[in-house]
Amino acid sequence: MNHKNIGAIFTIGVLFSAIFIVMFASENAKAGAPGIGDQLVEAILVDNSTLVSNSVSYSDNDNDGDGQAKVCTSPMGLLEPTDGESFILLSTGIAGNVPVTTDGDGDGNPDEPGDERGSWFHRGKYGNPRDYAELEMELDVPANMYCLEYKVRFLSAEFPEYIGTKYNDKITIEVISPSRGTSEHSIDVNSADVQYWACEIPDTGFDIFAISGNPDMVDIVSRTPIVGADDAGASPLKIFTHPVSPCERITVTFRIEDQGDNMFDSAAFIDSLKFAEEAATEITARKDVQDLNGDLLLCNDTLRYTITIINAGNAPQNDNDGPEFEDFIPDNATYVSGSATAESGTISYDSGEDKITWDGSIPTLDSVGLTFDVTVDAGLENGTIISNQGTVHWDSAGDGTNDADELTDDSSYDDGIDSDGDNETSDDDPTNIVVIVFEPPEMLTEDFSDDDAGGTATQLYFGKTWFDTSEEVLGDFEVVSGYYYSTANAFKT
Repeated sequence: MNHKNIGAIFTIGVLFSAIFIVMFASENAKAGAPGIGDQLVEAILVDNSTLVSNSVSYSDNDNDGDGQAKVCTSPMGLLEPTDGESFILLSTGIAGNVPVTTDGDGDGNPDEPGDERGSWFHRGKYGNPRDYAELEMELDVPANMYCLEYKVRFLSAEFPEYIGTKYNDKITIEVISPSRGTSEHSIDVNSADVQYWACEIPDTGFDIFAISGNPDMVDIVSRTPIVGADDAGASPLKIFTHPVSPCERITVTFRIEDQGDNMFDSAAFIDSLKFAEEAATEITARKDVQDLNGDLLLCNDTLRYTITIINAGNAPQNDNDGPEFEDFIPDNATYVSGSATAESGTISYDSGEDKITWDGSIPTLDSVGLTFDVTVDAGLENGTIISNQGTVHWDSAGDGTNDADELTDDSSYDDGIDSDGDNETSDDDPTNIVVIVFEPPEMLTEDFSDDDAGGTATQLYFGKTWFDTSEEVLGDFEVVSGYYYSTANAFKT
């Protein structure tokens, strides 16, 4: 088990702690602070006319200021404005610290190298309630709007060593709608949402690495990358949505908080808070093929198909009844047993119908990759086309039923055919590859018509070079621009 502190606990310490909790039971509300809450809302709300006057409140554990919240107008690595010129950070420590380490020398800046335990406030390392930052507001829903959406990314120094423990820092977003009830989204350390390692999030402050090389327990860290020593992580950028109804007043709350103790900072990037007519899934699919044997495609070669299914919408594609993807093995090819892989969800081969199926979900602004291999059959004729196209089954209505189909597309060409009936021809092209079978002819002729004078001579047959002169000068042999006959059986250049 991972432990952050070792030491004796005395009865008097427990008594003092109880007194301390009573003394500071009320939260550090800052609704009256000079504009901090309003500044935060203004930085992320796309349409400020929807904000209810005097409805914003902000509170945190920082008695000395507003250090746990920050309006940012300049990028911090992959943290950058997505709609407008600003975003905000809410933190369990000092928002925007780079790196997220302790200010051990008291100079007002985080140390580097420094202690990864970060910052804590007047309740100390272990006091309750835990360190938190909370932003709340009321919004009026415009006419014809049925959805509230925003973008959020969660970052934490609790990752990866405290996954599965009580140190499960989290960001929670709650929306209270009079007509639709209370809806909530959250990201925490223990969820599978934290997928990015420190080496993938430079300049965020959470790009920290254990100097010891082992990111276990409490470490001294710096931003100098060390392979295998990543000591923090982040989620992908998420788009969350909540159901609302037109012309009602809703309450929106963003809250980030420590769990287990007040050490090891976490932060939330928040941006683009706005209303939309509806939350919708938007699916596209791409398919590529590779000959694993290289060069030209011959009989008995192995092909690898790679499918990327993309959800570019603001609503997730859930794992509904039935497969979300089907792909029949192409004619003139045989599935390679055990070759099917998926980045998430469940992929399998149905031998009865000779097809690949995949079941799974795709979050908003996310994708999933699938692969499978086939072997080209023997005895095929030259020029045989191996053609393959899969189908994504997805939920276009948001009612939990996969009612729409999307064909995979080979983006390398446009066949000019609208196969899926969407009035576009460039998004539904099958993935084709041509088999080459060599049947040596009785005679091949090199007439030098496609060679440059003074250069080498080259002749291809079905893509393979059968005649190629050296670039070195060998006597007087080279391609010439013309010739004339000296006798009936001889010519000069």
